[in-house]
Amino acid sequence: MNLNQRAWAAAQAIIDQPEQYQAIVHESPCGTQILDLGIGAAGGQSAGLKLAEVCLSGLGEVKFTLGSLAGVPLDVHVKTDQPVVACMGSQYAGWKVLHGEFFAMASGPMRALAGKEPLIAELGLAESADVAVGVLETAQLPPEEVCVEIAKQCGVQPNQLRLLVARTASVAGHVQIVARSVETALHKLHELHFDLKKIVKAEGTAPLPPLAKNDVQGIGRTNDAILYGGHVTLWVDAEDEEISDVGRQLPSSSSPAFGTPFEKILRDAKFDFYQIDPMLFSPAQVTWINVNNDRLHSFGETSEALLRESFEL
Repeated sequence: MNLNQRAWAAAQAIIDQPEQYQAIVHESPCGTQILDLGIGAAGGQSAGLKLAEVCLSGLGEVKFTLGSLAGVPLDVHVKTDQPVVACMGSQYAGWKVLHGEFFAMASGPMRALAGKEPLIAELGLAESADVAVGVLETAQLPPEEVCVEIAKQCGVQPNQLRLLVARTASVAGHVQIVARSVETALHKLHELHFDLKKIVKAEGTAPLPPLAKNDVQGIGRTNDAILYGGHVTLWVDAEDEEISDVGRQLPSSSSPAFGTPFEKILRDAKFDFYQIDPMLFSPAQVTWINVNNDRLHSFGETSEALLRESFEL
């Protein structure tokens, strides 16, 4: 199972039919293909679904479902039978790309090639491939020197690199972030030292917020969608006692920061994510299903009031 080859194939649909995704396909002078889904390009909901699919290296299904919050037409639903590989090996935005004035949060399977994060080694997710695929959450198209450097870090030629880009305050950007409900649960479980191999499959849903006016508001709304409106179900092969112990710590309500819109939390932290309690980043509610006895364990709660405040409904 090569994540980069799978993501390369998934991204091909955008190159073949850019008009279907309201995308613009650029080629950097070094040969890197840049697939714009939400910077200069209009993008859209279909682009967002495809972006989320590529983030998961094609190992998850992402779709819209009828909105569960009045005034919000759609929820974003994601499910995967390969949660650890899809979410931690590919979807998690664990690579901060910083070069001069260019900044992006990078996700996608190229992380498994570069191996810049301890997470990749800890979970045994490193791989080798002759192609690399990344997703950049950024307000700028990556310049050539960034493409060259990313390719170098991944050990591939620049013309064997595909970068999908969208800013936070775009439709596609909103969709791909809200599609991370399961990913946030798994990452927090890893931080809580729960053995992720015990998770058999997972699915999650969160409301798709109205399009933000700017990237800061977009970061706030998309995070709030998961923190206060996300519901994740995990099928696990574990003892009930272990589920109960870690389950109480998993929802976002376990953090003292719970109860404040994320944009305010971010501004109070002077836009330094490292000053924010890491235990906040998780879904509002999590249901565990023990595959050994079919027992359900539910923890946390959603907050319609906070979602309405964040979404300005």
